Amino acid sequence: MAAMNRTIALLALPFFAGCSIVNLNPSTWFADEEVNPPVELQDIDEEVELRRVWSASIGNGQGSDYFELTPAIDGERIFAASEDGNIYGLELESGDVIWRTRLDDETVTGGVGAGRGLVLVGTANAEVIAFNQFTGEELWRGAVTSEVLSPPQTNGDVVVAQTVDGKLIALDAGDGARRWIYETSLPALTLRGTNRPVITPQGFVIAGFSNGTLVSVAADDGIWRWEERIAIPEGRYDIERVIDADGDLQLDGNRVLASSYQGNVMAFDTATGRIVWGMEASSYHGLDQGFGNIYYSSEASHVVAVRDNSNDVVWTNEDLEYRALTGPKTVGNYIAVADFEGWLHVISQIDGRIVGRMRVDNDGVRANILADSGRLYVYGNSGTLMALAIQ
Repeated sequence: MAAMNRTIALLALPFFAGCSIVNLNPSTWFADEEVNPPVELQDIDEEVELRRVWSASIGNGQGSDYFELTPAIDGERIFAASEDGNIYGLELESGDVIWRTRLDDETVTGGVGAGRGLVLVGTANAEVIAFNQFTGEELWRGAVTSEVLSPPQTNGDVVVAQTVDGKLIALDAGDGARRWIYETSLPALTLRGTNRPVITPQGFVIAGFSNGTLVSVAADDGIWRWEERIAIPEGRYDIERVIDADGDLQLDGNRVLASSYQGNVMAFDTATGRIVWGMEASSYHGLDQGFGNIYYSSEASHVVAVRDNSNDVVWTNEDLEYRALTGPKTVGNYIAVADFEGWLHVISQIDGRIVGRMRVDNDGVRANILADSGRLYVYGNSGTLMALAIQ
């Protein structure tokens, strides 16, 4: 019955790009009250207090389309972008604006990437744009093959971006010239979103694709290293065979953790692609770790704790079912997730109970939460960027 409900819910969603992309906008999930309505929030015994340290307004935030623009922290600064072309650099400690750059007539669709003195965003016009991290000055624009929906990444030598047409593209970090391109085939139907590639310290780029594969290539020249499946499509209809690997990857020493929709959560050896661990699960947000566990938000918005390197489910929290949760973010003894109504929930890593709650944006939260030095950084859909402390 659960699988049938999921399929019915997906069939109700609008399609894009020649009827090949499923939009997972939570506002479309609940048009029919009979199909997976979000649970109402129940009162909790608040054991921790969420205190706002600072907040800033970043343009129109995620805009009216279904984007997930996530800020980036690098050193003592945080960088954020809005759909209508506002790029900000702020002090991480105080929230003070260091610089602001405005892109005229540009729709920002992917971001933010930050590192090696660069701030990076992708646009609807199939460009990656690089800015000086310290001044906000635009440095270069590099053409890619189609829209970029995830944050470009850099190691200082190349900038890598994934595009919605199934390509992984590397640009020169100095001038934006194309260095190489890696191409995969697209299935008949995919989720609207792409994976955020990661660059390992050994100089390899790892990325997940909508066909359910995880691929590693050399960062300097794009030469193929290995490819492994996170999921295998099953079912009679295209919509049942959607297995996108859209969740953020996480490097953990010599492992990379990955998740897929209607597939698995898995760990692979970064050098060889050998499967280190895996179990059946469905998630398109990414994973986090803590207390010897791996945490993920399922497609049904259950927060699940699994003992690392095992199939043992430590606990499952179903109190936020179908509330379109972000991926989990560990901070101290807790996990933080946010939902489609803009509530931030703090969950105990020990037993999965909700111990704190605060509304941060009435328009909801889609972007994954960041954590640094015990603080949480939440970017709401309306453009409110907030730093919070747990007390």
